[in-house]
Amino acid sequence: MKRLILVLTIVAIVAACTTAPPALRLYVFDGGEITGLDPKLFGFAREELKEVDFVNVSYLVVHPRGTVMFDTGGIGDEHFPTDGSPAKEGVMSASKKLVPQMAAAGYKPSDVTYLVMSHYHSDHTANANLFAGATWIVQKAERDYMFQDKPQGIIQPATYSALRNATTKVLNNEDFDVFGDGTVVVKSTPGHTPGHQVMVVKLPKLGPVILSGDLYHYPEEITTGKTPTFEFDAAMSAKSRAAIQAYVKETGATLWIEHDKLTHAALPKAPQFVE
Repeated sequence: MKRLILVLTIVAIVAACTTAPPALRLYVFDGGEITGLDPKLFGFAREELKEVDFVNVSYLVVHPRGTVMFDTGGIGDEHFPTDGSPAKEGVMSASKKLVPQMAAAGYKPSDVTYLVMSHYHSDHTANANLFAGATWIVQKAERDYMFQDKPQGIIQPATYSALRNATTKVLNNEDFDVFGDGTVVVKSTPGHTPGHQVMVVKLPKLGPVILSGDLYHYPEEITTGKTPTFEFDAAMSAKSRAAIQAYVKETGATLWIEHDKLTHAALPKAPQFVE
């Protein structure tokens, strides 16, 4: 009997040590809404759009060898009222902080291995300082713009100031395979900003998904080719869009427009996940 118990104990220990890490999965965090923007900013009349207002979201990719945070929201957790009411900043509003949503999924900022932001616009960088302990993956042109003396435009340097001294993987207008197995790939898509980038996640069930940042704001941009009036370089954006559309055609990837309400209304929110 003692020998049997010993054998069973050893088997249990071996099984525990060889248990496979969690499969690749993707969490979607609710970052609130952006309302009241004039569609003319994006080259559209109201009647040309199915939905005018935006959502704000962030994503966490969980890989067997680490985690990747993609974008960090529009309103920082520190700016929420202490009475628990929704936060408002200009055209942005949110009812949920990011950190509690992460906690509900079983993660905290210090658990994040890599930080990837699509670009420097402030509706994508609000909680970036929380992830200064991660390795920041950024295009050189984007980082240079973010830390110049007086960056102009839709930018709030205070939201990402801690990244100046973070461990950083600097890319030079290039793609990067985060884990070296093709499942999580950062792709350079400059134009909306100097170093805009998207991220492809090859989920085990859904297949490849493109987290597209602000490569597009509205689905109607795909068919019309229209770009925002505040684009850093519209011609560059057109080239980046063409490259991603070619990738979609080649791979059958699903493109998620980050601000699109209808896309994200259909997706489960954390602590549920997509796989």
